[in-house]
Amino acid sequence: MFAKLLEYERQIFPLIIQFIFYRRFNMFKRRSFASLIVITFLIGCSTVPITGRRQLSFVPQNQLIASSNDSYHQLLSESKMSEDKEKTQMVVNVGKRIASSAEQFMRENKMEKEIQNYHWEFKLIQDDKTVNAFCMPGGKIAVYTGMLPITQDENGLAVVLGHEVAHALANHGGERMSQLLLAQMGATTLSAALSQQPQQTRQLLLQVYGIGANVGVILPYSRSHELEADHIGLILMARAGYNPNSAISFWQRMNEKAGKRPPEFLSTHPEPLKRIEDIRNELPEAMKYYKQSTYSITFFSGINLFN
Repeated sequence: MFAKLLEYERQIFPLIIQFIFYRRFNMFKRRSFASLIVITFLIGCSTVPITGRRQLSFVPQNQLIASSNDSYHQLLSESKMSEDKEKTQMVVNVGKRIASSAEQFMRENKMEKEIQNYHWEFKLIQDDKTVNAFCMPGGKIAVYTGMLPITQDENGLAVVLGHEVAHALANHGGERMSQLLLAQMGATTLSAALSQQPQQTRQLLLQVYGIGANVGVILPYSRSHELEADHIGLILMARAGYNPNSAISFWQRMNEKAGKRPPEFLSTHPEPLKRIEDIRNELPEAMKYYKQSTYSITFFSGINLFN
């Protein structure tokens, strides 16, 4: 399924670029042609790790990460952090292994410069009613305690963290923010939003991630983004020594949860049963990495994730 979506995006990508330039040219045809040149310069293409998809992303990484860092710590300051040291440490440990797996892949493929400004952080927010997790640009990650009864153990948690780290590794936030900026702003205000209006940039970032004050006005990842994060996350967790088969049981539990009341984590995601089908198709690839992994899992004995 993901391969079909990837091929579809490769086919329509040139048409999207042409459409963007056509609209912008008509909008600014009475202004100097330099405005159009600015857009051309700002629009950048990059390659998503593991899947190889070409993406549109022109938001400078240093500005994106700076805004992300501010928003992340502001959100943490307004949230209650978990006081359960064992569960918090489990989130940190699993997260570090997933991040290490991601960094190793980038080094092996000579792409380490793309994440050289990443500084991974892993936090556990005390909120049993919220079944959610997120990863912001630069590796800023948070898991809500409401997710733990569904993850159940380290393997289940690795499914979630692998998925979220994949969003950061694939720069999905930068890609969506680029799309939002192009849709809402012209060439003359684009530069100002990125450099002279940090508050506006931060607000756009919060919209991209659907957190903070504008949680009701979410700019969700596209369906292809979510499926891509599933694929990348599966590979990352397998390379880190977590059994990728756990993704099936995790999404089955999530599907049961969705049958009662869809959790926030699913509000912008593909339907669980459909993504289970796609994950089954991707398991053979992931299992190759899992069998080659040098990691061994040590479970936290005595932790009851349902408390």
